[in-house]
Amino acid sequence: MPVLNRASELQEEVTGWRRHLHQQPELLFDVHQTAAFVAEKLKEFGCDTVKTGIGKTGVVGIIKGNRGEGRTIGLRADMDALPISEITGAPWASKVPGKMHACGHDGHTAMLLGAAKYLAETRNFAGSVAVIFQPAEEGGGGGLAMVEDGMMESFGISQVFGMHNAPGIPLGDFAIRKGSLMAASDTFEITVSGKGSHAATPHLSVDPVLASAHIVIALQSIVSRGTDPLESLVISVTTTHGGDAYNVIPMDVKLTGTVRTLLPQIRDFAEKRLKEVAEATAAAHGAVAHVHYHRGYPVTFNHADETDFAASVAAKISGDSHVKTDMAPKMGAEDFSYMLESRPGAFIFLGVGDTANLHHPAYDFNDEAIPYGISYWVTLTETALAA
Repeated sequence: MPVLNRASELQEEVTGWRRHLHQQPELLFDVHQTAAFVAEKLKEFGCDTVKTGIGKTGVVGIIKGNRGEGRTIGLRADMDALPISEITGAPWASKVPGKMHACGHDGHTAMLLGAAKYLAETRNFAGSVAVIFQPAEEGGGGGLAMVEDGMMESFGISQVFGMHNAPGIPLGDFAIRKGSLMAASDTFEITVSGKGSHAATPHLSVDPVLASAHIVIALQSIVSRGTDPLESLVISVTTTHGGDAYNVIPMDVKLTGTVRTLLPQIRDFAEKRLKEVAEATAAAHGAVAHVHYHRGYPVTFNHADETDFAASVAAKISGDSHVKTDMAPKMGAEDFSYMLESRPGAFIFLGVGDTANLHHPAYDFNDEAIPYGISYWVTLTETALAA
């Protein structure tokens, strides 16, 4: 079954919604205009329930099928943008300085709204579908906030599914894998404390700059010598700051960075070993390292049965040869992971063709992908909730 005719008919209207949202990007939980737009549309479509303020600014719409009683599944889109200045030059470019939809969340929201309109018109399924519009995916943990607000229990959601656009994958193709799909994302801050002095008398100092340089190098031994090469681990020191004058050895240097892992045991090991290496390396140079480690988004882990099901739905839309079921894991992070910890489900990528990369100031969602996204959500719902 190819792209649904009704999805193609909706493309122009949904594109208009997408471009409207693109012009008014909002960050993190401050998505009040976007959430209001979503809630207004869901009410206009005739959703049986429209609930706002979930996880601060999230929105959930419930659509009941006309084929009898049944369970409820959840379909999720994210709404927030990024603190990036847009350079696309498109007529619908961001009107908000320093903010833009550089990750395609405007497209995700518009496609799920299009599916909601279709499903509210036809209701060709048993049970109910919850269309979930989430704030603060880009670092705020909006998925966790919605889960902690009792969303799954309140609406009786038994399974949950997510989708993300993917530049570089051919338009309309899909990609997915079972198990660890995207990485856990942790951050660290290391303050290396020594003894300052004039730069001309380094022997009177305990140089935290030298110690921190050795720490940066030593941390890479955790990756190269502490873990199996087949068990992914990334440790990146991304900022360093110490001192304000060229002729003064400072008292302190601060290092910050990120750790990415795909397995819980590697995550535990990396946290423990990072602290040990930083502290021991600093001590070897007479300095002291104070390590603060923060766990962020967990691994995005696709459940086996739901992954098979999602792939079979995608194949109905685009054909078996256009669905990759063994894609390589990504070391980026995604807070749909919290929903997958709460309920079984799967996260899939939809190809948008040859566009700029995500989080790039020249990125713009490819509106030609809209019929594929709508068709995927509708087909998934009608198949999962078949009478």
